[in-house]
Amino acid sequence: MRLSANLRALALGAVSAILLSATASAAEVRVMISGGLSAAYKALVPEFERTTGHKVLTAYGPSMGTTTNAIPVRLERGEPADVLIMVGYALEDLAKKGKVTAGTSVDLVKSPIAVAVKSGTPKPDISTPEALKRALLAVKTVAYSDSASGVYVSTEMFGKLGIADEMKDKARKIPATPVGEIVARGEAEIGFQQMSELKPVEGIDIVGPLPDELQKITVFSAGIASVSKEPDAGKALIKFLASPAARGEIVKSGLDPIAASTTN
Repeated sequence: MRLSANLRALALGAVSAILLSATASAAEVRVMISGGLSAAYKALVPEFERTTGHKVLTAYGPSMGTTTNAIPVRLERGEPADVLIMVGYALEDLAKKGKVTAGTSVDLVKSPIAVAVKSGTPKPDISTPEALKRALLAVKTVAYSDSASGVYVSTEMFGKLGIADEMKDKARKIPATPVGEIVARGEAEIGFQQMSELKPVEGIDIVGPLPDELQKITVFSAGIASVSKEPDAGKALIKFLASPAARGEIVKSGLDPIAASTTN
C-alpha cells in the first residue's frame, strides 16, 4: 500500500512538473464536455488547477443533437471554448467543419454501454442477446440517450434483436437529461447509456454492460477548439487527462483509459 502511494505521488509529481513547464502563466481554460467523461473529469480538474494555477471553466452538453446545450450548438452560437471533450466521431465531424485545430485531437477513453433499472426493482437477465430481448419485450417503458449510445441502441441494437417494431411505442429518446434520472424517477423501467454516465446517478441499479455480442464501445476524445484563446493551457489539460496520474479516477468512473498520447 505504501509503495503504491509512493508511486502515485511520484506520478503526480512528474505530471505536475510537465504541466508547470508547459505553460508560463496561469490562464482560464474553457472546456466543453459531454457526459461520458464528466465524472472522472470533475474529480481530476481540481488537481490540474492546483498543479498549474490555471482556472478551468466548464460547460456541459451532449456531443451531438440539437438541444441548446449540445456542444455543436454551443459552438455555432459563438460560445468561447479552448478544449472540446466528447464522442470521438463527433469531434472528428467538428474537425472537418474547421471547429477543431488540426493535429490536436487525442483519444482518451473507451466507454461501454450499460443497462440500468430503478433501485429496488428486480434486475433482468441481460447475459445474452436473447435474454436482453426477453427483458425488453417484458417491460412497458425503455429510455435511451440522445447521444452516441442512444443512436446505437435505437438504430442498430433493436434491429439486431429483431424487435425494432416492438420498441417504437415503448422506447423513447431522452434529450439533455441523464437517462439514469429518468429511470430513478420510475419514468422508464429499463435505461441504456454509457456506464460512466449511469454510475454517478442515485436511485438506480446498474444491471451490467450489454452482452459482448451487442456491445458498442464509444471512444471519447479531446481536442483544441479552433477559436481557443488559450491553446497551450488547453493542451496541458488534455495531456493531464491522458496521463497515468488520471488513470485511477478514469477507471473508477467505469471507463477504460487509452494509452497516453500527446498533442502537437
